[in-house]
Amino acid sequence: MKKRTVLYVVVAVVLVLAVALVGGSFYMVDFSLHPDPTRANRDSCYEQLYTNYPETLPWVDSLQNAGALRDTFVVMPTGERHHAYFIKGRTPKTAIVVHGWRDQAIKWFCLAQLYEQALGYSVVIPDLHACGASEGDAIGMGWNDRLDVRHWMQLFRADTMVVHGVSMGAATTMMLSGEPMPEGIRDLRFVADCGYTSVWDEFADQLHEQFGLPPFPLLYSSSLLCKLRYGWSFGEASALSQVSRCPYPMFFIHGDSDDFVPTAMVHRLYDAKKGVKQLWITSDTDHAHSYKNHRAEYTRRVHEFLMKQQSNTQKL
Repeated sequence: MKKRTVLYVVVAVVLVLAVALVGGSFYMVDFSLHPDPTRANRDSCYEQLYTNYPETLPWVDSLQNAGALRDTFVVMPTGERHHAYFIKGRTPKTAIVVHGWRDQAIKWFCLAQLYEQALGYSVVIPDLHACGASEGDAIGMGWNDRLDVRHWMQLFRADTMVVHGVSMGAATTMMLSGEPMPEGIRDLRFVADCGYTSVWDEFADQLHEQFGLPPFPLLYSSSLLCKLRYGWSFGEASALSQVSRCPYPMFFIHGDSDDFVPTAMVHRLYDAKKGVKQLWITSDTDHAHSYKNHRAEYTRRVHEFLMKQQSNTQKL
């Protein structure tokens, strides 16, 4: 009788743990990949932009008054309708600026200004999947986004191009960098500002930092759930793996005080990248604030990276 009671208790405990694990997995995936419910609110994004980067206000006003800030909608190969802003520059060069997690394109017009006003590039600033005015039910953490950005590259292809991403946008940029590129681009470069090594690594770090939990078992079950629901797993969404296959010049930027995407990640990414590369660790800077804290130097270093011959490998 006692053995049967013990068995019932064990079974009950296992069932409770299984239910908790399944529930925790749904919570983790939904929390991490759920779009910003206010993602279509452009006014709040402009307000944040002008608060953080007041110098963008007259620039945006001048573009809007001239009809030079253009909404562009395309249908992706997946059948979803995606949105980007396009700004025509003074030179036959194009920059694609890629925003971060739960952001939308407007919040990174500061980098668009860098490329259009300071460097003369045309600029494409897409709303990533399930962000801003782009369709989608779940954020892609850069993995599916890499193919969307490549489609924008194909549509706005130029002789000289740069893809510049921040945070999840940097992960997108690096994940893209290992893919075959559209033909006809003579000079292609990438700038990755505070991107993570992989979705697995980033979620494992946040699971530990926010909840004090190890990867097993929750991260494993959540990754499986993501694979079943959205077709990709946390482990396969690896910027580290993609960067190791990238043949193009890449400039890595990361804040020295970043505890959201730990600064240690950029050193692993830099080491994995073969060929032409540069690394700049910005001082007294937390996550995604390298440009905000070092505007003039950031602009100068990006410009120098774009202008240098493809033979430099250095830490800055």
